[in-house]
Amino acid sequence: MRACPRADLAAGRARRLTVPLFVLLSTAPAFALPTPLVRPLGRPDALVDLRTDEGLRLVAGRWRYHDVHLVDVDAKGPGPDLKPSGAAVRTHDYTPKAGAADFDDSAWDVLAPTTLDARRANGKLCFAWYRLSLTIPKRIGGFDPTGSTVAFEIVIDDYAEVWVDGKLAPVLGQTGGAVVAGFNAPNRVIIGRNVKPGRKIQLAVFGMNDPISTSPNNFIWIKSATLDFFKPQPIANVGEIERLDPALDAIVPRPSQVEKLAGGFLFTEGPIWVRDGGYLLFSDPNDNRIYRFTADGELSVFRTKSGYTGADIAEYGQPGSNGLTLDREGRLTIDECGNHRVSRLEKNGQLTVLADRYDGKRLNSPNDLVYKSDGALYFTDPPFGLPKFFADPRKELPFSGVYRVADGTIQLLTKDLTGPNGLAFSPDEHFLYVDNWDVAKKVIMRYPVAADGTLGTGEVFLDITTSEPGEQAFDGLKVDQKGNVYVSAPGGVWILSPTGKHLGTIKAPEQPANFAWGDDDGRALYITARTGLYRIRLQVPGVRP
Repeated sequence: MRACPRADLAAGRARRLTVPLFVLLSTAPAFALPTPLVRPLGRPDALVDLRTDEGLRLVAGRWRYHDVHLVDVDAKGPGPDLKPSGAAVRTHDYTPKAGAADFDDSAWDVLAPTTLDARRANGKLCFAWYRLSLTIPKRIGGFDPTGSTVAFEIVIDDYAEVWVDGKLAPVLGQTGGAVVAGFNAPNRVIIGRNVKPGRKIQLAVFGMNDPISTSPNNFIWIKSATLDFFKPQPIANVGEIERLDPALDAIVPRPSQVEKLAGGFLFTEGPIWVRDGGYLLFSDPNDNRIYRFTADGELSVFRTKSGYTGADIAEYGQPGSNGLTLDREGRLTIDECGNHRVSRLEKNGQLTVLADRYDGKRLNSPNDLVYKSDGALYFTDPPFGLPKFFADPRKELPFSGVYRVADGTIQLLTKDLTGPNGLAFSPDEHFLYVDNWDVAKKVIMRYPVAADGTLGTGEVFLDITTSEPGEQAFDGLKVDQKGNVYVSAPGGVWILSPTGKHLGTIKAPEQPANFAWGDDDGRALYITARTGLYRIRLQVPGVRP
């Protein structure tokens, strides 16, 4: 383990600000993908082979097929915005567009399932559509599929893309699933969760003959196609709930379970649930990565080099991204510690820098961030991402600020705190909560928000400086829809009433850094805690983008 030099630690203590634990953790590269602990979709509890007459009858299915034809079309070249807004050009497209759930394929060829391995399309550069309508059966032998998660797995020679009920929803960095998984690789797509018999599902599979650059002489055909059924599996409770007030029962149900979802990271931070696609993104700032985690236990790297690519990266304890959030258009906004900036990841994968300087000087290391409903961005900027923190020669600003970005302008709102960290708006946006990582001043501040988005004089919402001695201060902060405040504090996630009363604590095996509400109803609290990712179901949904 590589620790920070003693002189650096002494410099931090001289300012009465203890260095956060995350900067003491190893900065060695992780050579393997961390381990998802929820049950991976491996061996199914039941299987339907869609290449057999028996399997197709079981799901009342019917395969249909059609060749794809390339056509010349008018289009626009790239404009200054890097979008197709430039000069008129000629390019290529294909027909038919058959991904839609209600596409009329009644005139297409009907395929017997035993002929799916017949070679189709015309070879060379060619494409093809396979469509399949199916119904979840009442029984699969002795297996009752009610409540199951259902995966459709297909292997096409050579590549495949899979539409489910008219939707193809790729995300940046995705390999597999609904999009191309690789040369002759299986595509596995979750097509239903908590299913009931009688549910109808429409699949459309776009086959491609590849590698495209070689114009191969082979054809398109289906090697395998199955439905895999998985019964829900319980996950062991690894945490506990400290109940200090009866009011907590309305927030954290009895009984409650803290689940460990994944482990093996260097330091987890900045989670955000992406509703358009249904997955969690979170940072490992020490490893310079953003990870993607699905509710089905699939873990992948969403973005490498998430915060820094400088030659001196070995000097950094936390070079990567930290806080993550979404704007009103669903675009990911990133605190890049090593790059001293806040950026936005556009839908086309381009990065737009939103803030990197104030008064001509580079920011320290943006830590956490939140959008107001009017589109203005608020973020904190302590120096914890810098190799030597307050004494780092890269530090250009003499203070740690809370900032607002609106209409392309960055505005300093307050520099009250030495280590401003987590922040969140009250549900009505009348107040902005900001907590402080400083063992000599463990406070959460509450600032009134003016009509123009600026902050009034802050008041101390909670002060635990003397009641909770030790090296752990405040970190991530969020608010639920009833105004309760959640904060990473000594011992776990503290839940505070809107008046600041400590109602109880969610305790995971590791000290939490941050958290975010996820799943469809916003009642699942995903917790990033040191080397692991955890989850607990709550009764009150959270405020989220």
